[in-house]
Amino acid sequence: MSPRPLFSALRAMRPKQWTKNVVVLAAFVFALGDRQQSVAWSAIWHAVQATLFFCLASSGVYLLNDVRDLPLDRAHPKKRFRPIAAGELRIPAALGLSAVLLAVSLTGSWMLSRDLALVIGGYVVLQMVYTLGLKRVALVDIFVIAAGFVLRALAGAVAVRATISPWLLLCTLLLALFLALCKRRHEKVVLSDSRLGLASAKPSAEPGEAYGGAWVGGETRESLGQYDERLLDQLIAIVSAATLVCYALYTLWPDTVEKFGTAKLGLTIPFVIFGLFRYLDIVYRHEKGDRPEQILLTDAPLLVALVLYGLTVLAVLLTARP
Repeated sequence: MSPRPLFSALRAMRPKQWTKNVVVLAAFVFALGDRQQSVAWSAIWHAVQATLFFCLASSGVYLLNDVRDLPLDRAHPKKRFRPIAAGELRIPAALGLSAVLLAVSLTGSWMLSRDLALVIGGYVVLQMVYTLGLKRVALVDIFVIAAGFVLRALAGAVAVRATISPWLLLCTLLLALFLALCKRRHEKVVLSDSRLGLASAKPSAEPGEAYGGAWVGGETRESLGQYDERLLDQLIAIVSAATLVCYALYTLWPDTVEKFGTAKLGLTIPFVIFGLFRYLDIVYRHEKGDRPEQILLTDAPLLVALVLYGLTVLAVLLTARP
């Protein structure tokens, strides 16, 4: 196979989306400083393997999703450049690659831990149901996305045989809901602006027509028409506030202080607050938010906050562990 098809196959796997799977490592990091658990540094290899298997599984699902959404992607001004929509990767090849990725992920995770295989298998089934129908149901779609992140966190715990905190699962759920709601809001605003542009510039255009390089009618995501921008703003405010409160309570909760032998985990709260504020600034002032993985990798203030947060967590947990 020539380099071009290989490159197209790699792009279709969406490696930039793999940053989402960093969540798999969270359970290991927090279990490492937990005095009530005996997780050694050597367990990091299991956590890394679980992350890799999740990357392969998610790529396999992305391929299936792109095959399913092929007609819509070809009509979209940006998604039409995806390898499958652009004809760079044929459907049989995409399905075959998806089957290989899913098989390797499930087989490898089964060899590492049966519980891990069950979690990843549950993730794959959930994403397939999402692709086939749940993505078209407003509110349900964002909860499915958030559930995927919760399963990632759970996978990291079973991979290193750690007891995961309900607080970690709750914070993961709320943060994922926050990102998903911001994404939907951006999509809704772009769609509304496109329709206004269509009405003023070309009233005779048909729904789904691309005009001036922008998507001006129709919806590539059926659930989007069921959302109201004001409702999304309210939900974003509720979930962002809940995320901050839950994380702050987790770091200062007596059980947490007892487990880690310190209350210094509260030092990470300012970084979480800044991160959420900065993301809201990006969504509302800079009118972005459709690609969280890209924002997290390219926005300098957010990157600095994430790095400082990670370093602070490691410093607190490692110095607190006897």
